[in-house]
Amino acid sequence: MRRRPNYLAGAGSIVWLLLVGLPLYVMLAATLRTRQDYAANGPVSLPDTFTLDNFTGAFDSGFGQYFFNTLVVTACVIGIVVLLVPPLAYAIVRSRGKATSAIFRLFLLGLAIPAQAVIVPMFYLISEAGLYDNLLGVILPTAAFCLPMSALILSGAMRDISPELYEAMAMDGASPRRMFFQLVMPLSRGGLSTIVVFSALQAWNGFLFPLVLTQSDSTKVVTLGLYNFQTEHGIDIPGLLGAVVLSMVPILLVYLFARRALVQGLMGVGGK
Repeated sequence: MRRRPNYLAGAGSIVWLLLVGLPLYVMLAATLRTRQDYAANGPVSLPDTFTLDNFTGAFDSGFGQYFFNTLVVTACVIGIVVLLVPPLAYAIVRSRGKATSAIFRLFLLGLAIPAQAVIVPMFYLISEAGLYDNLLGVILPTAAFCLPMSALILSGAMRDISPELYEAMAMDGASPRRMFFQLVMPLSRGGLSTIVVFSALQAWNGFLFPLVLTQSDSTKVVTLGLYNFQTEHGIDIPGLLGAVVLSMVPILLVYLFARRALVQGLMGVGGK
């Protein structure tokens, strides 16, 4: 039997495509236009002339330093999360003690505490530690707020490992350390990829901690550097959108290469 076309679904798809595609077109088209062209013809029109000055101008205004600082923050946050979360998740999954379960539940309370609620005591703590206006003062709280969700994701992935595999390695005389490195870590690649992407997104897009805990241009990150395109006379929209596109490229590449493992890791969050 021949199926009738679903015109309603087709119309919905077109509407969705317009809602998603139009903002992307406006953003990408504006990056290739001059400020005068954008002001004269509006955001939706095609560029009269194509230019790359918005991208080069972003780096001339110090965006390269902000870009490097953001890379440092992101790499360090990922390193801290990958170093601390796998052993923690392994202990949570393999331990049968009530104390470990209680600590895990207490640890997950971090998911319910927004950064805005602790930013004032965090400011005083970072200042007293001598880390104000230092990238390390941004790295540590950012990594701390990534740990609860990362532990939840990775412990869910580790629970999917069959107990028979642990028993087989135990019969071969494997120690818990050997099980961790030779069994758990290889079979948790999906979860590891998920927490890497999650931590990278949190660090790269971080705004509140850099805003409050840094001050000088030498410690600014990308999200704060976008303020440079706003002046007392207005906003350089093409230049701003050019900087936005540049800031999107690294994290978009991370997602494209890890998207399959990201989906697989999120599917295991609930555990068995």
